[in-house]
Amino acid sequence: MLPEEIIIAPVVTEKSNDQLQEGKYTFKVNRKATKVEIAKAVEKLFQVRVLKVNTISVKGKKKRVGYHVGKTSDWKKAIVTIDTNPSDETYLAKGGKEVKVSKKYKDSIDEFMGA
Repeated sequence: MLPEEIIIAPVVTEKSNDQLQEGKYTFKVNRKATKVEIAKAVEKLFQVRVLKVNTISVKGKKKRVGYHVGKTSDWKKAIVTIDTNPSDETYLAKGGKEVKVSKKYKDSIDEFMGA
């Protein structure tokens, strides 16, 4: 699956807006997508580092229009926690030299609120 097929839309609610300061972003995702696929899609689309993914299957509600009774479709919600303080990674190379690698990660998703 392509990343554009996995991430369908952001979920903008009062609770999801409160969680933005903690680095938690809520998305409507494809029902067949796994946590690993969701994490890779968010990293590829938004150039952020994903720390954790929580998923919830949301059941559809019964709706009524006049005499007719129907049901909205089921969907899947993912709460993605990103690294809000990305730091450089260091490791030891040959000869015991310490090498620093700076990765170009963002600390927030600017496109989330339509900015």
